Amino acid sequence: MMRRLIGEDMGMGMGIWTRRLITVAALVPLACSGDDSGRDSDTDGGSATATTTATASATDTTSASNSNSNSASSTDSDGGTDSESAGTTAGTSESESGTTVDPTTDGTTTGTTGVSATDTEGTTTDATTGTTTEGGSTTGLNCEEMGGDDDALSVIWIANSAQGTVSKINTSTGQELGRYLTRPDGNGSPSRTSVNRYGDVAVANRNGGLTKIIARKEQCIDANMDGELKTSTGPNDVLPWGEDECIAWYTEIPHSDNRPVAWTPGVLNEETCLYEDLNVWTSWSDKSPGSAVVTLYNGDDGSTIQEVPIPDLPSPWPGWYGFYGAAVDGAGNVWLSQLQGGNPSPSWLVRVNLDDFSYDHWNVPEEGGYGMTVTSEGYVWICGRYTRRFNPETEAWTQVSTVGGGVHTGGCMGDGDGILYRGSYAQIHGIDTTTMEIVKTLNVGQPGDDFIWGVAVDFEGKVWGVPRNGTRAYKVNPATGVIEILFQGLVGAYTYSDMTGFALFNVKPA
Repeated sequence: MMRRLIGEDMGMGMGIWTRRLITVAALVPLACSGDDSGRDSDTDGGSATATTTATASATDTTSASNSNSNSASSTDSDGGTDSESAGTTAGTSESESGTTVDPTTDGTTTGTTGVSATDTEGTTTDATTGTTTEGGSTTGLNCEEMGGDDDALSVIWIANSAQGTVSKINTSTGQELGRYLTRPDGNGSPSRTSVNRYGDVAVANRNGGLTKIIARKEQCIDANMDGELKTSTGPNDVLPWGEDECIAWYTEIPHSDNRPVAWTPGVLNEETCLYEDLNVWTSWSDKSPGSAVVTLYNGDDGSTIQEVPIPDLPSPWPGWYGFYGAAVDGAGNVWLSQLQGGNPSPSWLVRVNLDDFSYDHWNVPEEGGYGMTVTSEGYVWICGRYTRRFNPETEAWTQVSTVGGGVHTGGCMGDGDGILYRGSYAQIHGIDTTTMEIVKTLNVGQPGDDFIWGVAVDFEGKVWGVPRNGTRAYKVNPATGVIEILFQGLVGAYTYSDMTGFALFNVKPA
């Protein structure tokens, strides 16, 4: 392990567009018990539908075969055939918009104004804060009893890379609740998404720029003070930039290689039952030696907290000098992976430490990967052609036995109960996080799909698969293998990250 230290903030200038300074104290807790260049949607949007199906079954097994054994070379969209912008069977153009349907409803609830109620014995409870006063003394909040509305965490955020938008989809019903531009010019090519404690999403644009969108409508801001909140209600209701009042802020990142994104777990304030210090990591490079930078941004307003240059980051693939995936651990440190590896240099696994902004790195054996995650056991996983587990305590690597000579898909996420799910061509494999054996195979991909690239677990414990550059997303019951929701209407989808927030809650439960 090698460690590098960073000095003071280098102060690299970034433009910030913000609708408001969101104060954490204004947020309603989800569950304190544990926890003008917008494109018109008629042109870019397309229909979005969700159907309930029962077309697949799971196989409990210690080995698995790939139902789609297409060979694949290993370059990215900017340099070759393993493209982020062109899949093997699913097109990526914006003409994949399908038919037009009526906009969906937003599915959110409206918050209430706090009032005080006094009983006959002189006990006063403030409905806004939950604080109880008895005879002049304050007992404070009981976080164990407050609970809260968890609708914001029943959402998966999937980037429509070819459209420059992100879709907000209810994981219980499959209804698309909103679709949002992720950059002022609509040309961000968004990919990775990350969800925080309150269901809000941060979206990284591959062409540069970081955007935060608020999940709960009652937390959005009535910017023009007209008495109503204006926000997208569905796939055919993409509002022009600056009009959607649930887009909290946008921070310009004038670099063309902006991919990883991950929220910090935050710190629970037991007096308010609210999480504080919910900030977001991302990174970028200029695809040139010494240009990689990891940055922590303020989750409230998108301002820079600290930049951490990684000048000695190697080039594991020709022309690549940046990072590809990111995930946080329970301490809020960010772990980052690189694209592939060994051509010409080994790829690194990097950890940037939240306490002092130093960074550590380890060489990844052979090829590196694409996606990555951190599971509840504290293991760090890299998922690409191979599935590798890194133990931070022992600094040891362990590899899952190859399946059919290896796989070539990107996303993975743990279920919090000892299984890691990862894409594998047209399937999703479940891997025992202790034994490293493949114990489950879910048949997901349908004719016309590219490889299952994005994988996530929702708060019901169901597994989602998102084909690369496609129009569909699948919700699968891992116990039965049944595809419970087939969502259609995405536009060149490309996401493999913590798109539900489930991984964040696993590394540091609420």
